[in-house]
Amino acid sequence: MITTFTVETRGPACHDITGKVAGWLRDGGAGEGVVTLMVRHTSCSLLIQENADPDVQHDLLGWLDRIAPPADDPSMSWLRHRDEGPDDMPAHLKAAVLPVSLQVPVSVGRMLLGTWQGIYLVEHRRAPHRRQVVGAFQRL
Repeated sequence: MITTFTVETRGPACHDITGKVAGWLRDGGAGEGVVTLMVRHTSCSLLIQENADPDVQHDLLGWLDRIAPPADDPSMSWLRHRDEGPDDMPAHLKAAVLPVSLQVPVSVGRMLLGTWQGIYLVEHRRAPHRRQVVGAFQRL
């Protein structure tokens, strides 16, 4: 079972896609197995993270900006790749330290995420984008 999820973004943010994935597994009759998710872009990421306190996502985005500020920041003057603007290469750097694919075990059609865990597409670019996440469910 394979599908593609589309996520509309409007700048740096953590977009919760847990419900989309859970609905697809439920509607597809998933039983025991594993779901693999992969984002089809090089300037955003996927992440399993806390879903209870939005400050977690806020702090995560702040930390990412500290380790890879925009290329117009004087500390990033060494960056050469700026084809799509000052946030382009920093977005690639952020995607290099966060995962772009995830695997989650599934039992009785439900992902075995922890109580406070959700699946997020993490947008690293400033401009709006239409992101695609491929989902593949494999029965065990």
